[in-house]
Amino acid sequence: MRHTVGLVRVITIEDEEALNLHGRIIESAFPELRVVSRCIWDQPRGIYDRESEEVAKPKILRLVREFEREGVDAVIVDCAADPAVREARREVRVPVIGAGSAAASLVLAYGERVGVLNLTEETPEIVRRILGPHLAADVKPEGVRYTTDLLTDWGKASAERALRDVPKLGVDVVVLACTGYSTIGFAKVAEEIAGVPVVDPVPASGAVTLHILKGMGHRRGAAK
Repeated sequence: MRHTVGLVRVITIEDEEALNLHGRIIESAFPELRVVSRCIWDQPRGIYDRESEEVAKPKILRLVREFEREGVDAVIVDCAADPAVREARREVRVPVIGAGSAAASLVLAYGERVGVLNLTEETPEIVRRILGPHLAADVKPEGVRYTTDLLTDWGKASAERALRDVPKLGVDVVVLACTGYSTIGFAKVAEEIAGVPVVDPVPASGAVTLHILKGMGHRRGAAK
């Protein structure tokens, strides 16, 4: 059985191929999922601080409700800050999965001491809350402010430099706290630099979504 999942991209993307990139990453890792991607409007730089997150929330909720009306089995909010995820869960009946909480939850299966590669200064609140005392170190690329900066050569180089000290910090695993790293396929590069496993939030959200949907299927079957 193949499940249909709505993916909310929290950045305005005009190019169809770019819009569907994260969905293809999830489908490639989990063929049981079919992903339909849509993006919020009028936010070409995405979410990069608390103000831009608040502006995005009603747009995210609108897309979540739209996906539910169209009959998807679950919705993923494609952002490590989990914007509007809590609010959406109160409004719709389908599971709503945030990329940040998915990645932070899975990373604890890898080790006790977690390093976080952020986009900006702050580790997303949801990631910090889940990791708790397991958050051993957080780093960020110098000069990067927007997720679109990661698409540039200098932005990627800055992210690579930010990871160079990670092996000295004694972490067991690193989590990428921005889905923009997924866009540039950064996890493999990050593993080579950090010397430890790296959890990418986009496939992590797919893993959690599939687990939830399979669990729901078992419960439905048991209820018959």
